[in-house]
Amino acid sequence: MVDQITKSEELLARRKAVVANGVGVFNTATVSSASGATIIDADGNELIDFAGGIGVVNAGHCPEPVVKAIQEQAEKYIHTSFNVVTYEPYIALCEDLVEILPHGENTKVMLASTGAEAVENAIKIARQATKRQAVLCFTGAFHGRTMMAMTLTSKINYKVNCGPFAPEVYRLPFPNYYRYKQEMSMAEFVEWELKRLNESSHNLVNPESVAAIIVEVVQGEGGFNVMPEGYIKGLRQYCDEHGIVLVFDEIQSGFARTGYWASWQHFGVTPDISTYAKSMGSGMPISAVVGKAEIIDSVAPGTIGGTYIGNPLSCVAARATIKLMKDQNLNARGKEVGDLMMRRFNEVKSKVSAIGDVRGLGAMVAIEFVKNNDPRQPDAEICGRIVSACAKRGLILISAGTFKNVIRVLAPLVISNELLEKGLEIMAEEIINAQA
Repeated sequence: MVDQITKSEELLARRKAVVANGVGVFNTATVSSASGATIIDADGNELIDFAGGIGVVNAGHCPEPVVKAIQEQAEKYIHTSFNVVTYEPYIALCEDLVEILPHGENTKVMLASTGAEAVENAIKIARQATKRQAVLCFTGAFHGRTMMAMTLTSKINYKVNCGPFAPEVYRLPFPNYYRYKQEMSMAEFVEWELKRLNESSHNLVNPESVAAIIVEVVQGEGGFNVMPEGYIKGLRQYCDEHGIVLVFDEIQSGFARTGYWASWQHFGVTPDISTYAKSMGSGMPISAVVGKAEIIDSVAPGTIGGTYIGNPLSCVAARATIKLMKDQNLNARGKEVGDLMMRRFNEVKSKVSAIGDVRGLGAMVAIEFVKNNDPRQPDAEICGRIVSACAKRGLILISAGTFKNVIRVLAPLVISNELLEKGLEIMAEEIINAQA
């Protein structure tokens, strides 16, 4: 007897037939509806979502106030282009962002549609502000798949045969303490890496030619590596010394994920420009470039933006998301969820030798798998087995890291403790089983 094909299998087969192969498949789950931290697949199965649409639904799937705001706005107007006809939702969202993400005494904002688009515009702004061309970035970085963003992205697999890349982009090793510390203390490691930064003035690129340094304070695709506080402060000092625009990419780490509106707010270091997207709009395409007014306003009219910048539906969705996050105090919830995950993952680490590191900031938590307890021997195979085994038990996970040996958790912050514990228990069991 031939097994009957499921609706999910049918949907995936249809996808394979007509969708470009280059569109990634990080998990083979399907969806017919979603709410909070759960997804109902095409066959009616309930799945626990620990991927959050790659960090997009911190406020949960289909939050009622956001859905209502979109519906009400859709009845008024859907598109006029802010370049042509000014509308209030764009301005009101910018006002909201200035309030929660102040960059010094005067802050200004531009809106776009995607994270990559925000990064592209941030670099254009920095170049016009400084009248310089070079950009400094880091290994392990992911900034998007458009041309400048892809050039800034570190992982080779994301850009095979896509060159030539944007010129005047230079890269330093990210100060990854777990991977590169050797026998150094954190203080010694930070001092070593800041020396490397300063030496780059002589062996990599003249700082007087550098328009911007762009970095993720907590790397997303790179594996949730957290930049040491001392290095962040040293980076700020270096940029001030050389007149370089410091850009923080907060696209995956923003909007309550780490317990603050932005991860840089943990460290008391304010960037000149920062970029946001993902959970800012609860799934609607919206992004923002936020920065010091004198820098943002240094650009020539018409040189930044686009047809769909700050679409009104996306703007009202983002405003409703911010209000919901305030009303439910999701920043505090981000810290609670993160503390719970860190405790559970460290318990598992004590039992599983394949776990090299448990790390993160707030509810942006990851587990790195290695062989022989060696940070330089990544184990992608066990990571893949765990993701697949959890999927069979109704838990959606995705991997990360340059070598795909990191499991990251981006569960919606509205998840109940009961559901969170259930998902973490599945993870724990399958991690232990994978090593057996």
